[in-house]
Amino acid sequence: MTLRTALVSGAAGGIGAELCRQLVAQGVNVGAIDIDEARLLKLAESLGPSCLPIPCDIREPESCARAVEATSERFGGVDLLINNAGISHHSRFAATDASVLERVMDVNFWGAVHMTRAALDQLLARRGVIVVVSSVAGFAPLLDRTGYAASKHALHGMFQSLAAELRPSGVDVVMVCPSFVRTNIDEHALTGDGTIGIARKKMVGRATEPDQIAAKIIAAARKRRRRLVPSTVGKLALALSAFAPGIYERLMVRSVRRTS
Repeated sequence: MTLRTALVSGAAGGIGAELCRQLVAQGVNVGAIDIDEARLLKLAESLGPSCLPIPCDIREPESCARAVEATSERFGGVDLLINNAGISHHSRFAATDASVLERVMDVNFWGAVHMTRAALDQLLARRGVIVVVSSVAGFAPLLDRTGYAASKHALHGMFQSLAAELRPSGVDVVMVCPSFVRTNIDEHALTGDGTIGIARKKMVGRATEPDQIAAKIIAAARKRRRRLVPSTVGKLALALSAFAPGIYERLMVRSVRRTS
């Protein structure tokens, strides 16, 4: 796939920032969007004129529409949308306010929906690609993160169905399902009452570096792969959760508790 312009959400740090760096290095123009304006501007300053920083709250459809319009005006259109922005929480369901679950869903699910609706005409015109950064938690359970897992499961239902609708038009959807990545998402994780607290990462297996995941995401987008499960742990989780869900649950709970 020839990439000319990409629009990346959650661009100010972690996987998003690495995506922007690698895309620009490959000669791709990037509309970089994030709610953290200060970090976003710092990133864009380091990448030069091929990176357009666009402060954006993906929970608001109008903000998403403005981001697409700004990218199109600067670079002529969008042929790759990477829905990467996301937040997490660390709390048992019984101790989690409904507002926390709603907030996680607003960013992780509705944010991707709003961005996709805003960019869809551009993507259809250019027979582009939609990348959705989901998680192993999109097809398997994850202890103490019911809302996070729910938002990722919702992404799979939404975007796998959308893929079937869009494929005849030449637009493809790539579902990306990392396991644990070394980012700062846990530094901003919500607690059960909605406050932000630094949580000790509870994970299965070893964390992957953001630059490694970003490189695999870009390669998968170019090849228009339907699904990318980049880690061995993720592949094992996919198989076990599908064919031996009881065993997977016991192993996951034991491993997560060991890191708590």
